[in-house]
Amino acid sequence: MKQFYSFVIKESRHILRDKRTMLLLFGMPLVMMLLFGFAISTDVRNVRLVVVTANADHATRQMAERLSQSEYFTIVSSVATPMEAERIIRNQKADIAIVFARDFASKKSGVQFIVDGADPNMAQQWTNYASQVLLNPAGGLVNSKMLYNPQMKSAYNFVPAIMGMLLMLVCAMMTSISIVREKERGTMEVLLVSPTKPLMIIIAKAVPYLVLAFVILTTILLMARFVLGVPLVGSLFWIYLISTIYILLALSLGLLISNVANTQLVALLMSAMMLLMPIVMLSGMIFPVESMPRILQWVSAIIPTRYYISAMRKMMIMGVGIEQVFFEFTVLIGMLIGLLCLSLATFKKRLQ
Repeated sequence: MKQFYSFVIKESRHILRDKRTMLLLFGMPLVMMLLFGFAISTDVRNVRLVVVTANADHATRQMAERLSQSEYFTIVSSVATPMEAERIIRNQKADIAIVFARDFASKKSGVQFIVDGADPNMAQQWTNYASQVLLNPAGGLVNSKMLYNPQMKSAYNFVPAIMGMLLMLVCAMMTSISIVREKERGTMEVLLVSPTKPLMIIIAKAVPYLVLAFVILTTILLMARFVLGVPLVGSLFWIYLISTIYILLALSLGLLISNVANTQLVALLMSAMMLLMPIVMLSGMIFPVESMPRILQWVSAIIPTRYYISAMRKMMIMGVGIEQVFFEFTVLIGMLIGLLCLSLATFKKRLQ
């Protein structure tokens, strides 16, 4: 065990000496949390609105007042015809226009929306919000009770996704590059002929990244709770337990990549193709899996991050127990066993 600890200390010192690696490991979580928490947001706020009304009667003024008093819309102009409103939108000076019919006051109906549809998702949200504000005398969302996220903050959705992405990248990518670096320098053969068993050497090289992963996980949870105001309703024990399984799964994937790649560049490219793009695009981090084409839903089923993000959202935001995430828990354990067996099998094959 003394030799094992020596290898762990050696790898830890190597990581600590590399300032670029330390900056990447600890700078990336902070930057991404701040970006996704404050800068990148899907919240509807301050939408530029044009009011179109031929008869500025009490009813239309009341409706316009509701929109202006809400936190979602800012009235930038009032015009008499839809053509004028459309011209303002085409000139990028407004996002949406609401057109009131001439007989709106008497019929209490006859409302049309003209929307900038360059972003279909946001256009749909603007229309829905405007419709609900108009229908609600209090000026808010009508007949809506938002469970778990009453402020509709994007951070509630992004924080578990950032956890899944960062833990996978740190554990899998950095571990694979670390092992491949030894191959490139020709020091891996020296390590393998040492008295320590080859498998123990690989585990020793992975231990520092395991510790770093827990540091990053704790940092993200603290920032989410005290900086972004994201609640941690669920049990921390189960959050850390599922995260441990996910981290070990990522380390196994990193070992598998290192067995296939012979250079750091190849390991980096494989990690980017196998990890970064699928995680961002297909794990449900940004786009709902249910909205994807059927074939992409099948592809996303083999991405571990999908199940980890789903479990973390349920446990952190909804506060459910392990029973409600048992499916995700079981899938992650199954993937861990499969990847670990495959990684060890390919590693032993390389030794032979």
